[in-house]
Amino acid sequence: MNRSSTPHRRLMRLPGGERARLTLLYGGLLVLAGAMLIGLINFLVSQGLYTTITAAVARNNPDVAPAHSGPVPSPAAVPASPGPTPVQRDQEDATAIRTFTRAAEQATQNQLLTISLITLAVFSIVSVALAWWMAGRVLRPVGVITRTARRLSGENLHERIALDAPAGELKQLADTFDDMLDRIEHLVGAQKRFAANAAHELRTSLAVQRAAAEIGLATSDPAAVARIRRKLIEVADSSERLIEGLLLLSVSEQGLDHREPVALDELVHSVTAEHAVTQQARDRGITVRARAAPVTVQGDPVLLTHLVRNLVGNALRYNHDGGHVTITAHGRALEVDNSGPRVPPETVPYLFEPFRRLEERRHARGEGAGLGLSIVASIARAHQAHAEAEANPGGGLTVRVVFPGPQGGS
Repeated sequence: MNRSSTPHRRLMRLPGGERARLTLLYGGLLVLAGAMLIGLINFLVSQGLYTTITAAVARNNPDVAPAHSGPVPSPAAVPASPGPTPVQRDQEDATAIRTFTRAAEQATQNQLLTISLITLAVFSIVSVALAWWMAGRVLRPVGVITRTARRLSGENLHERIALDAPAGELKQLADTFDDMLDRIEHLVGAQKRFAANAAHELRTSLAVQRAAAEIGLATSDPAAVARIRRKLIEVADSSERLIEGLLLLSVSEQGLDHREPVALDELVHSVTAEHAVTQQARDRGITVRARAAPVTVQGDPVLLTHLVRNLVGNALRYNHDGGHVTITAHGRALEVDNSGPRVPPETVPYLFEPFRRLEERRHARGEGAGLGLSIVASIARAHQAHAEAEANPGGGLTVRVVFPGPQGGS
């Protein structure tokens, strides 16, 4: 089957570039249409040409009877005369008219055919030239897109095609290319910010450790040494959490290797019970409660556990004393609502980016690395889920993760 279809594809593929192919196609169609039109005109003219010439001769010579204008009387009915009889004269006139008409018809057809062929040749040249010009006009946006794509690099991703053309398929293609460049520029910018922020976070931890080791351990005071020891352990724990968060973010960005049914309601109750008795919740008087109906989703249980833990841990960390954290699972949505400081609505979308915080990092005890919601968004994407957040009117944040249904729709 493939062998039989290959010659057909080779015949349909015209040589040259796209402009040459379009020129051949457009020009060929125009020449074919012109040839068909000229052939039709010649055919229609030849059908009634003889009758038309005969009628014209008869109108211009009323004394001459047209050929076969009536019945010819028999020679027996006509008296003999010394000269040509009227019947003989009519027959001679009819023969002359017939000869003249045939000659005029042939000459007219020859002249019409000659003029038609000359006209077709001129029309073919003009058609090919117009087809070449039109193909260039049609393909001009493609050339603009090609030149822009060749020129783009990591340093000038801000450039756009911005094609100035009427609405159509090529205009839509250029706009789609510009939208793709917007997404690529945003992604590259996010990756650059991520690398810079990760380097800054790790460098800060190393700087604190080095300063503590060089300054604090130079003293022989046991209390100072114990203090520095606790600080070093604290910074090491912070660095470890940061590295674990980066590794988890990397793993979730790679997608899922396998899926299995996960009881989301049981997972919510388990994580809620785990965080409700933590020292952070007890010391600050934060109430952690869960309301979960039976919900089963397809996914990775380990990553989903990290998702719920990051949501609850983030809600506890950015809360106030005596606040609350409510975890709700209903339908195919997981929702975590917490009290806390007021969050500007315009900053909410940026909280899903790595190392984004409402306030500058103070390197205080228990402060997160700024990866919580970015890990949540990454794990949600790996499960084809959608993560969103909104600022609560009285302060705090509500984060919602909507999982896809059995047929893949959210």
